[in-house]
Amino acid sequence: MAMLLSAATIHTDFEGGKMGRVEQVGPDHFRLHVVGQTDQAHRNRQASWYYFRVDGTRERTLTFDLVDLAGEYNYQPNRGAITRDTPPYISFDQKTWRPVETGEYDESGPSMRFRIQTGLEHAHYWIAHVPPYTNQNLQALFEDVSGSPYLKIESIGRTPQKRDIPLLTITANTGDPAGRKVIWLMFRQHAWEAGSSWTGQGAIRFLLSDDPVAREIRNGAIVKILPMCDPDGVANGGVRFNAAGYDLNRNWDINDPRKMPEIAAQKKAIYDWLDSGHRIDAFVTVHNTETSEYLAGPPDPSKKTRPLLERFNRFWMEGKTFAPSSPEPRVEPETTTSGMAGRMNVVQGLYAARHIPGFLIEMRIAKHPKLGGSRPNIADRMLAGREMVSALWKALQRP
Repeated sequence: MAMLLSAATIHTDFEGGKMGRVEQVGPDHFRLHVVGQTDQAHRNRQASWYYFRVDGTRERTLTFDLVDLAGEYNYQPNRGAITRDTPPYISFDQKTWRPVETGEYDESGPSMRFRIQTGLEHAHYWIAHVPPYTNQNLQALFEDVSGSPYLKIESIGRTPQKRDIPLLTITANTGDPAGRKVIWLMFRQHAWEAGSSWTGQGAIRFLLSDDPVAREIRNGAIVKILPMCDPDGVANGGVRFNAAGYDLNRNWDINDPRKMPEIAAQKKAIYDWLDSGHRIDAFVTVHNTETSEYLAGPPDPSKKTRPLLERFNRFWMEGKTFAPSSPEPRVEPETTTSGMAGRMNVVQGLYAARHIPGFLIEMRIAKHPKLGGSRPNIADRMLAGREMVSALWKALQRP
């Protein structure tokens, strides 16, 4: 007897789920319009996030076309962030993700076509631009590590949609903290950059572990971590703008607690720390991009931060997870868009205001030269967090 198969259907009714209009071209062929997101001025559209579940997939080959990909970055038009180098990831359990290897990119659209073939054992699967990391993932991490004597978790403010903005402090509770180095780490300023959060989780787990280097860091440093800078965007399947349309890695040269409470809260926590007599030896913000990878330092004409930047870059390059597009680290310009207010990123803004030695990291989501040409998975991102923190700590020990 032939088995009657249910129709394939597409769903986004879960945290971070996002897809625009769905057209059924044929019984097993869908055209998916990627929503994208624009800023408060309806500019700088970026379509680099989609996340959906497909039901009714038993013993079926389905074809998907991703369309509406073109966009704009820093007011310059581009072909979009979804390219031949970034086909999607697939999961059958929403936990383990692997890249789809059948992507066909059409530059004329542009559009991305991919096919998924499954047997009777798979009734559904999830598809995403990169392995997702949601607020639920972060909460699960908090619940898992909350018993650590080295960890403090607090909320420094609320988002436009009333979600907490968390700040973690990791340090040993013995000895005099006055002479310790101070490191600030920042993750997930842009909602689509889920790899940033996996890197952050790797860093947090490492810093709380029994590893000898982690113990050395806890005894010699105070580590402040902003693990989720855009909780609203992550919950809503956003791209890079908060609920009011503002880019949370721009606008660090202005202050608007009503439209950008995330930046206001983060900035206040950083400046309150400094104003209470503490120092910051290094500030690091972690991001994802398509094919390039690099470490960049602040716009520092005196070049005082250059030696630390170069040591950090060199030590991390010795590991398994960082392969910069150029062996030399970059230096950020004074602003991302000259002549416009609200265009400084966090590194530029913190340096302009307080001369904080800030460093920006971009990690590629495309095939990675240190992974045998494979695309990074969750374990690779977690290892990157460990290696990043270890390299920074080593760099801070050198004169």
